[in-house]
Amino acid sequence: MKKTAKKRTGLKIFTGICGIIVILVCSLILLMTHDWDESYKDYNTNNSNITEYGTTLVSAHRSGGGIFPENTMMAFEGCINSDTFKTDIFEFDLHITADDELIILHDNTLDRTTDAVEYFGKEDIRPEEYTYEELRALNFGESFKNENGEKPYSGLRGDDIPDSLRVSKLSDVLEYLESNGDFDYIIEIKNGGELGEKAADILYGTLKKMKMLEDVVVGTFNQNVTTYLDEKYPDMPRSASILEVVKVYFNSLLGIDKEEGAYKFSALQIPVGASILDLATARLVNYAHRHNIAVQYWTINDTETMELLKSIGADCIMSDIPDVAYDILHA
Repeated sequence: MKKTAKKRTGLKIFTGICGIIVILVCSLILLMTHDWDESYKDYNTNNSNITEYGTTLVSAHRSGGGIFPENTMMAFEGCINSDTFKTDIFEFDLHITADDELIILHDNTLDRTTDAVEYFGKEDIRPEEYTYEELRALNFGESFKNENGEKPYSGLRGDDIPDSLRVSKLSDVLEYLESNGDFDYIIEIKNGGELGEKAADILYGTLKKMKMLEDVVVGTFNQNVTTYLDEKYPDMPRSASILEVVKVYFNSLLGIDKEEGAYKFSALQIPVGASILDLATARLVNYAHRHNIAVQYWTINDTETMELLKSIGADCIMSDIPDVAYDILHA
């Protein structure tokens, strides 16, 4: 009986190994026979986030966090009022407060960018534990450094803090931007769990009321929020999850086309490289465009990579330094 059991186990292992070998051989054949044309191609699309070749858009990442205090009204105003560059897309992040306001904030805590640790007398100050009015006391320009390494807004307290450096609500930011131009938006929901789902409810309601659903691509790293968006708000465009990005990458690598509507997302929002995956290729851009998916890269702050992404037909480059990105992309 023991010998029989061992034989069965050995047979299962052998069968599994053979299966892997078959998959690898088939993949190799596909790779060898696939047309590896790395030039940009045009495809018919109804996705407004897909641009024409040579018109890669500039997105101010964290509202231009490399040249202004990130995710503040001062940053939005700086991008709007600039005489030297133009912003096509604003990228920013959302957190929900204790009184269900959506505020503009990247980190899970306020420790890095504000004077929250000093003001509240402890660390790990999470926005969901405080009301919007309580957070209004903080200086959101506290840690910002300019190009000379100076911190021009550090130390401002109380009435000396300008409103443009206090916490910003989503609704206030959108109303300001919409009154000053015609923009698109990349918005990330940072909360997960039930808070993330509640944030999605509020975001959808705000965009619906302002008739802005078509101007936004919503992203999140929380799978439960992605699932929630698909189930409850399929008309709100979203970006791909990490697993979905990986699937698209290998489908593009192997030339596996999907039927129309197979992908539920409107955009890939990706870095240039992810582990061993090279995501900065015309092949990936072409595959995405053929399936009505825009390709938007983050966070690109060097000019060489900006030029590369423009050459492969990237639809958007998110950068902390939108002034430099504008010079490269719209020269």
